[in-house]
Amino acid sequence: MAKKVVLGFSGGLDTSYCAKYLGEDKEYEVHSIVVNTGGFSADELKQIEEHAYRLGVKSHKSVDAVKSYYDSIVRFLIYGNVLKNNTYPLSVSAERLSQALHIADHAIELNADAVAHGSTAPATTRCVSI
Repeated sequence: MAKKVVLGFSGGLDTSYCAKYLGEDKEYEVHSIVVNTGGFSADELKQIEEHAYRLGVKSHKSVDAVKSYYDSIVRFLIYGNVLKNNTYPLSVSAERLSQALHIADHAIELNADAVAHGSTAPATTRCVSI
């Protein structure tokens, strides 16, 4: 039986590579998840899901985290006037926390063996599993 991995998935180059790499090279059963904190339309989420299945994932989940992201993180950054470079709210970096929490919940729900995400580094695509 293949080990399960939950892949934080945006459908971009890095996470697409990870889906193939983890499924084919590492022989994981890949379960992708996209956490929408407000950046995706319904059509984009559907395209991401279709793309994930074309890449061979076993399952895909879309989480609507807009309200929970605002309620648990963004409003406190605004109330506290927490700024990055003394310029704009720190909401983009804080978005990663919301995504990580939902991805971890999904990994627990599926009893996954690993969690992974893709990231771009200079001149390379990396797939990191934990």
